Amino acid sequence: MDKRKVITAYRRGFITMQECAQILGIDLSQLTGMMNDPELQEVRMRKDSLPSSVPLV
Repeated sequence: MDKRKVITAYRRGFITMQECAQILGIDLSQLTGMMNDPELQEVRMRKDSLPSSVPLV
């Protein structure tokens, strides 16, 4: 399964953080660190602010 889809499912509330970590095969503390990483949040905010007509690469 695509890791981006798993993380998106967590962010949308379809799965818990624990389930997300298990699917990705990482420790819950690692996942928490990823979610709190300002660099990753910046990338996410840029993608979320694009109009839907702009393709994501």
